[in-house]
Amino acid sequence: STYINQRNCPYFCLVILQVRVIAVALRSEAAAYRCHLCCEGDDISTPLHISEGHVNIHRDHFDFQYGTADIMCPVPSGCKTPSDVTVTSAAEGTEGFYNMTRTSDSFPHNFTVCISTMFDFTNVLQLVQSMEMLQLLGVSRVVIYKTSCDADTQRLLDYYTDKGEVIPWSMSDYLNVSRGWRPEKDPGDLHYHGQLPALNDCVYRYMYQSRYVALHDVDELILPQSVDRYCSLSETHHLQDKENPTWKGISGVNILDHLYHEPPDKSTHTNFKIIVNPRIVFETTVHGLLNPRARGILSEMIYTITALWHFTVMHHSALLMVNNN
Repeated sequence: STYINQRNCPYFCLVILQVRVIAVALRSEAAAYRCHLCCEGDDISTPLHISEGHVNIHRDHFDFQYGTADIMCPVPSGCKTPSDVTVTSAAEGTEGFYNMTRTSDSFPHNFTVCISTMFDFTNVLQLVQSMEMLQLLGVSRVVIYKTSCDADTQRLLDYYTDKGEVIPWSMSDYLNVSRGWRPEKDPGDLHYHGQLPALNDCVYRYMYQSRYVALHDVDELILPQSVDRYCSLSETHHLQDKENPTWKGISGVNILDHLYHEPPDKSTHTNFKIIVNPRIVFETTVHGLLNPRARGILSEMIYTITALWHFTVMHHSALLMVNNN
């Protein structure tokens, strides 16, 4: 994915205006890249500008061979916004051009949720409940990075088309993706179906379309600790009927039958997800941000104004769990 970068960044900031290409790179390879930018304007002597691309591989890769990478391409003076861009190996010729995602000063969405990655998904009931709950919380856009699902789930995704965006995420066409987060347990070239590049792509895709972006899985919800929703939760909306008879014939697990919570453990950094202003983000990971400038802000927020609810099979001791039914 390709995005214009108009912010000062923590690495390779040779110029203010750059093109950021979110990619997946082999960590052991010191590859050289060329950026091909198609520019238009009175100050441009030639429409095609070729320059060296500077690559940075994110430090969160969970020890897999491939990791999320940013390839930064400097934009020449006089080129306000490139219309097309491609990145090639310095040893190869030019292949083809891809459209740029342009920036915008307006925000059509206040809150967007990025869900990655959906693979072999069949839990229709959980998806319905999650989508409806997100709407109650004030989310106006849900983005799902889909690898695979069954026919019933696809029909449901089609139903919610006007409320979200489904992005085909077929990393397995190019790499042997892992089904887990540790290569010694789930071998593969890339962490968990390409979850990390998907999360980073969503942040940049909605950086200038949404005021805030939430990053979590389909079986998770970030809930306010008060009665307020993300903007202003209506006091009239409450989940009162956990045994709605209309749900009995729907396949999947009813998340409302499993409302337990574990007291937060501040000693670990892997039990939270985030809602963030995407315009302060340079790199994100599964739990938090890789940008040191923003990390401290989020660590306090996550335990004081919100709580993460993860609707899944319980693996923890029952003594640690509090029943909220």
